[in-house]
Amino acid sequence: MSESRQRPPFKGPRWIITLVALVTLVVITALIYPPRNSVTCYMFSGPGCQLYQQFLFVPSRELTDTEAAAQVVTNEIMNLPESKTANPKIAFMFLTPGALPFEPLWEMFLRGHENKFSIYVHASKKSPAHTSNYFVGRDIHSHKVDLSVAWGQISMVDAERRLLAHALIDPDNQHFVLLSDSCVPLFDFNYIYNHLIYANLSFIDCFEDPGPHGNGRYSQHMLPEVEKKDFRKGSQWFSMKRRHAIVVMADSLYYTKFKLYCRPKMEGRNCYADEHYFPTLFNMIDPNGIANWSVTHVDWSEGKWHPRLYNARDITPYLLRKIKVPLALSLCSVNIALFSDLSLLFLSDVQSIQLAYHVTSDLKKVTTVRPCLWKGDQRPCYLFARKFNPETLDRLMYLFPNYTSLV
Repeated sequence: MSESRQRPPFKGPRWIITLVALVTLVVITALIYPPRNSVTCYMFSGPGCQLYQQFLFVPSRELTDTEAAAQVVTNEIMNLPESKTANPKIAFMFLTPGALPFEPLWEMFLRGHENKFSIYVHASKKSPAHTSNYFVGRDIHSHKVDLSVAWGQISMVDAERRLLAHALIDPDNQHFVLLSDSCVPLFDFNYIYNHLIYANLSFIDCFEDPGPHGNGRYSQHMLPEVEKKDFRKGSQWFSMKRRHAIVVMADSLYYTKFKLYCRPKMEGRNCYADEHYFPTLFNMIDPNGIANWSVTHVDWSEGKWHPRLYNARDITPYLLRKIKVPLALSLCSVNIALFSDLSLLFLSDVQSIQLAYHVTSDLKKVTTVRPCLWKGDQRPCYLFARKFNPETLDRLMYLFPNYTSLV
């Protein structure tokens, strides 16, 4: 008769038990002590999550008189109570040289939501002949200001500030989105409206690039107000909350620095203010108030001075799905060191986290990734996309009801 075998006592891997206990402790602590910064606010949204409460810019050095005055104004704006309105709207601000070929598509997107949006058009070369009633009468006119815009010049920032100024006149406008003539929406109106209006942050692209197309564009003439360690780069296609839009309009100190010392062919370098002014400004005054990625997708994979242009033959359900959901991440491919907060990996199913990428322009080509989380929920990084050839209009309108409903 065979000798009976007894199962040895279970010895579970202690590291798993320790990890689970640690994550549980982090979650409980976040619920007991409401979060105050942008990352934790996205992870644990609650009534105590007020990013702007008791905002105070603390300088690391003695300020000049001009800086001190500017910081007083900024602190006052940031500490104002959140503006409340019964009818919050999104201001869609179109920056275009002339015609808006996708007006029919935008009309399809906007129809039925007339009390939830405003339209503003800045045409730099000639006033467009509008095909949609939503755009008629929405052009910005000025008899005293030159509306011309040159690529890479401060005039691009001037146009963006002019759009913000006109949009801020309407107190119901609570979120401000900069769009080009080649931009299209990726989701239906309700999805985009809820994503932006109820977001805690402004979606301003911002990252540190030590390479020639980043910090290599910095000028020592920006000292002492703008130090090289604070110089940042990002896409010009921003989406910002009302409070931040007011800060932009109030700023003259940092704007003047970029106007004078960030321009093409200056001191043997090409600095483009539209790629550096907003990222640097908000990195300095409210780094926890921005998401550090843009909600407008642009494909730079061709490695040229301008992004990829999508033509009619490119427009397929597969392409649109790829733009909206660019990557499904498997756990085995995650380099944990790339994440600023380890706990982000345990809050949700890692396999469907969407990532925003930044690549430095130096020889190292360092790639950093950021999970696109909206108050702790997994969300696609992009709400809009460019750059689309006008010939794609018919194809996009045909696919619109289906591609905008896919998440």
